[in-house]
Amino acid sequence: MGSAYNKTMGGTGIATRNRKVLNYLNPAAVTARDSLSFMMDVGLYQNNTISRQGDVKNAVNVTNINDIVLSFPVYRSSAMMFGIAPYSHNGYAFSSVVNDPLLLAYTGDISYNSSGQGSMYQLFAAAGVTFFKKISLGAEFIHYFGDISKTTTQVFSSASSNGIQTGYNLNLSANALKFGLQYEQQLGRLSLCAGATHTTSAKIGAKGTVVDYEYAAGSILTDTVRYKTYDNIGVKLASETGVGLSVKSGEKWRAEVDFLTGAWSASGMEESLGFSNLSSRVFKTTDSYSVRAGFELTPNVNDIRYYLRRCTYRAGVYHNRMYYTVDGSDITATGITLGVTLPVFRLANGITLGVDLGQKGRLSDNLVRERYINFTIGLNSFDLWFQKPRYN
Repeated sequence: MGSAYNKTMGGTGIATRNRKVLNYLNPAAVTARDSLSFMMDVGLYQNNTISRQGDVKNAVNVTNINDIVLSFPVYRSSAMMFGIAPYSHNGYAFSSVVNDPLLLAYTGDISYNSSGQGSMYQLFAAAGVTFFKKISLGAEFIHYFGDISKTTTQVFSSASSNGIQTGYNLNLSANALKFGLQYEQQLGRLSLCAGATHTTSAKIGAKGTVVDYEYAAGSILTDTVRYKTYDNIGVKLASETGVGLSVKSGEKWRAEVDFLTGAWSASGMEESLGFSNLSSRVFKTTDSYSVRAGFELTPNVNDIRYYLRRCTYRAGVYHNRMYYTVDGSDITATGITLGVTLPVFRLANGITLGVDLGQKGRLSDNLVRERYINFTIGLNSFDLWFQKPRYN
């Protein structure tokens, strides 16, 4: 959902053109800048989730870098940006205990534990150019990379029985291209901007591997039951298409609505080891979509008396249908976002603080419901470079 700036606007950014803030959700937006400006955005996030299935609850807290992005002009109306940001995160842990007295009489206590961890990141480089002061085009190269591990153990309290540990280690790598378009039109005191993006699908090819293993662990020795490495996995990260529309009144206020859809039904995940190990439950990919909206207000950007009037206040909402179904049931996420950008020193330097409150999944159909409150902090650095010295 982009930088802290984008997150506090409900994740919008396809139609965002802001000369003071970096927006990397649309490569065409890199040209919305002062022609002499050097810009940098650095962000951190903390996700706090309480999961529940039936009467079982679990809490997870994750802190990570949200993004590091640099941007600078190239020639006249053209500019470039480079950066790194998370693409996905895998983190879970749950356990269960067998309580069948007939089975326990022979084996002793039995416990099952499953956990997963790891992340994928996107490293990107983009360039954009503006024509006729209205039409902006951008292109971006994206390299996805990361490692994910999933482990399940079956442990017996009796020394006469061997425990079992199975799992997958995924080393993933893929490349994609992203294209962006923005058209800005002045309508009296208002400015209207329409935007569109398309990201190509990315095949996890020969550089991506999955290790499928199983160990039998006794009180003295550990035996390898299975250890296989699979190359040329055949899984694809989905192509994604988005459109957006925004309207603003100078530096006073701005509103935006975005719609995105992802072609995950063609990803091939459900047929691939390590991507859909839900045992008795049926995992299937489906096309995803996301509807996002945001609004921001700056009471008086030039106020020299009251600091709070120079701050920018934001609010947003979003609704996502996830890229998969469980036993035929869609998984959705809905939330609201709030945030503020605090001006720092001169020019457009600022600190953005944001919060995201939402829910993913539901309790019905024996599914898992996640309720979360996520915090984001971003630092936007803005400076004027490449100025020619002048003397009187």
